Amino acid sequence: MLWRIEVGLKSHVKDVHGKRVSRKIREELGLEAGEVRTIKVYTVEGLEQNDVDKVLELGALHDPVLHDPSLKPLASGGKWYLEVGFRPGVTDNEGRTAQETLATVLGLSGKEREKIKVYTSTQFIFDEDLELSQVEFIAGGLLANKLIQRYEIKSAEDWNAAPGFEAKAARVTGQASDEVAIIPLSTMSDAELVDFSRSNTLALNLEEMQRIRDYFAAPERMEHRKSLGLGIDPTDAELEALAQTWSEHCKHKIFSSKIDYENKETGVRTTLDSLYKTCIQKTTQQLRDEKGDDDYCLSVFKDNAGVIKFSDKINVCVKMETHNSPSALDPYGGALTGIVGVNRDPMGTGMGANLLCNTDVFCFASPFHEGELPPRLLHPRRVFEGVREGVEHGGNKSGIPTVNGSMVFDERYLGKPLVYCGTVGTMPVTVAGKPSHEKKALPGDIIVMAGGRIGKDGIHGATFSSEELHEGSPATAVQIGDPITQRKMYDCLMRARDLGLYNAITDNGAGGLSSSVGEMAEDCNGCDLDLAKAPLKYDGLRPWEILVSEAQERMTLAVPPEKLDQFMALAEEMDVEATALGTYVDSGYYNIRYGDKPVASIGMDFLHDGVPQMELKAVWERPVIEFSGEPEVEDHSALLLDMLGRLNICSKEYLVRQYDHEVQGKSVVKPMVGERQDGPSDAGVLRPDLESEKGLVVSHGICPKFSDLDTYWMMANAIDEAVRNAVAVGADIDYMAGVDNFCWCDPVQSESTPDGHYKLAQLVRANLALSHFCRSYGVPCISGKDSMKNDYKGGGVKISIPPTVLFSVIGVIPDVSICVTSDFKKPGDLVYLLGRTRNELGGTEIASQLGFSHNLVPRVEALEAVTRYRTLHQAMRKGYISACHDLSDGGLAVALAEMSIGGRVGAEIDICSVPREYGLSTLSTLYSETPSRMLVTVDPANAIAFEEMFAGQTFARIGMTTGLDSFGITEGMDAVVRNKIAVMAKAFKDTLDW
Repeated sequence: MLWRIEVGLKSHVKDVHGKRVSRKIREELGLEAGEVRTIKVYTVEGLEQNDVDKVLELGALHDPVLHDPSLKPLASGGKWYLEVGFRPGVTDNEGRTAQETLATVLGLSGKEREKIKVYTSTQFIFDEDLELSQVEFIAGGLLANKLIQRYEIKSAEDWNAAPGFEAKAARVTGQASDEVAIIPLSTMSDAELVDFSRSNTLALNLEEMQRIRDYFAAPERMEHRKSLGLGIDPTDAELEALAQTWSEHCKHKIFSSKIDYENKETGVRTTLDSLYKTCIQKTTQQLRDEKGDDDYCLSVFKDNAGVIKFSDKINVCVKMETHNSPSALDPYGGALTGIVGVNRDPMGTGMGANLLCNTDVFCFASPFHEGELPPRLLHPRRVFEGVREGVEHGGNKSGIPTVNGSMVFDERYLGKPLVYCGTVGTMPVTVAGKPSHEKKALPGDIIVMAGGRIGKDGIHGATFSSEELHEGSPATAVQIGDPITQRKMYDCLMRARDLGLYNAITDNGAGGLSSSVGEMAEDCNGCDLDLAKAPLKYDGLRPWEILVSEAQERMTLAVPPEKLDQFMALAEEMDVEATALGTYVDSGYYNIRYGDKPVASIGMDFLHDGVPQMELKAVWERPVIEFSGEPEVEDHSALLLDMLGRLNICSKEYLVRQYDHEVQGKSVVKPMVGERQDGPSDAGVLRPDLESEKGLVVSHGICPKFSDLDTYWMMANAIDEAVRNAVAVGADIDYMAGVDNFCWCDPVQSESTPDGHYKLAQLVRANLALSHFCRSYGVPCISGKDSMKNDYKGGGVKISIPPTVLFSVIGVIPDVSICVTSDFKKPGDLVYLLGRTRNELGGTEIASQLGFSHNLVPRVEALEAVTRYRTLHQAMRKGYISACHDLSDGGLAVALAEMSIGGRVGAEIDICSVPREYGLSTLSTLYSETPSRMLVTVDPANAIAFEEMFAGQTFARIGMTTGLDSFGITEGMDAVVRNKIAVMAKAFKDTLDW
């Protein structure tokens, strides 16, 4: 029987949620909805009347001070009634928590607890006399994501005739759970193979489908398969497992392809056999060899995260991931899963890492976007808010600080937003007497899954993310994470790690059990997995769905048989579900069954190495961009205010304040700095070990705006930005490690991508730059990720993102007491500019603001930069630097304004003193984004010593700070900019001050 329990606020309690909803309807939909009231609804099954009475009496689902519960409809007096709940099969975290609460209150245990099911929904009552079409617009445009939620609307007339909504359970029903389908590949034509792949979201091309068909039909496999009761055609589970393992998302097929690269500028044609191996892996190995005994890299490119030495006590690991496709369909669930998912990467690195901090970078279309949206796309404002809330809930509720991040805006992210989430972790140098960064599953180890249960959410996540977003993209690809369940699992696993209760661990990310067990089985060359033992959220899942579901909060472990009981007892003690699902073996086969029923048997070598290498062509021909000339600027003071308000420059304080950067008490340099803690910091700094003053720096660089001119220099600028941001707070350039995250539009030539040869050439050039500048700076990449197919196609429209690379850096500061922040500290300090300013306005913020084109992209001079960064670090260690800020978006004028805003300290600057190219205009001097430049302030008492340190390098004293509430820039005797600091701060903060 279903029970519908409504929980409403008492009459004297203000409905804050309702008021917030009304405000969001007005601001985001441009519609006046008047007063909105809300009621929480719990649909419960598995209880008897006396149980329900006890639940209401004890206040299990409500706060007796604030709420009134009822088994009858509470709402009345409204003009419209709207109820929103989850679709069947979608994770309902609140419902799960309510289920656990009821079981605890009623004193249930074991299978008695499992009989209770709770489904939540929210009822919205509108008092305004709206049209039905307006209520439907509110429902679909703001309150319900049709992909994962259902809703029902009643008018006042219908409500008065029959108050209330019918009690509905979001149950999943399906075919028998042991059903295994045989896919008749051997009888399919080429066209049918391609169609089958497309219609089932396998993301496999014709050659790959043919390779799979031929593998299973080969005579030498017949005897083995016959002994298991399998034939010449694969099962659905086998095909799904191969599709997941071979997906672009997991296998990085474009990065691993053989590329015929033609550069029409130079006339040189060459073959690159795997961009990953030649430009990334090889570069890192060269750097490690050069460092010799000083090599601080411990584990690179072979685990869930890269690991470096930090101190004699701990190692540090880092991983950045993207969750673009799910965030496009469900911003909240996609981003929440992104952050809890990347948190599991360090958990599954080596023997497991303690989570230190998060970092997040988002790329959106303008939240002020106007115009009709193509089918299936959400408004950028809704994407912005959904992603913001998802990462907030994923990070804050996990007890992990967010110490660094940024946002980039470009209208081409309308088709697919980019949601980068990163996690840094620490691990003891040794665990149970063994190096913590090493692990290996051994034959005989038990396959144990710990954490959450398996559901339909996340099915085809890996393959869905390996193709363009389109109108038919599957709803089941979206996962919704649960940070509370994951936190309990994490606490349990850290104890199990320290007790030495397992030999290996990894997360259930893309591909679920298929991926985690398949990867760990490589250690011992085989596995025997029984899906019938897997704990499910609900009945009806078929074996292949259990195998590839990416339902969240799960880790897979290899537990020695003699330690299994101790591990299980610990899990039970800490209220973490753990299940033994099988055994790691050395059979050479990936064997999956459902009880005694065979589900899959694939050779380990074919599973991991059978995918055919792609052979692609890339042709570079520089785009022709004419310089349209610099426009005349009549009022530079007003222009600076406009620049401070640009989306890519303005304060992100609204977003930053949603995230906890203080939890764990280890953050040193926060995301916002200065007199009022509202100036932008260049990087985050933490003390991983509170018994030591040694610091860890977290920074990043991202410059997609330069990709339209040349992705080589886009990549170079991103690397330089990440490094100089780290240097700006005190990091040592000789102790840094990088993480590259590529997000690209489809670079494979096809009918739908006629410019694929050019887009692939852009990818090649970015990788060539990555290799060159990582070697120049001595910064090895220790981890990375690529996300291809970031395109949208629907409604006759194709939208491709600009080629985008996020380059992240972790660095070391020997003593956090030398950390420097970007805000001016006091009047009377001398202001220096380090580096020369050049005529490079191509792709810059000023060019976009004033609407002119420029053909010269900012270029990195690596040798000069490295010398400058090393010298600056030494100056910081001597205490000569009181403030430091890098020049990036908006150039010199914006950087100076940000330092003044942060400190609420005035400045007088003369740009005649700026080191610059001969004849450089005032506009270029103020707003050129020439990389590798830094602004620093120095106490006059240290000026001589500081200048001696930089002797022979390009730098100049350009002004000084003042005690006035005034910010001024002159050019000799001519006044250029004059603004009050308070006015600049307002311009800087107003744009996103919602």
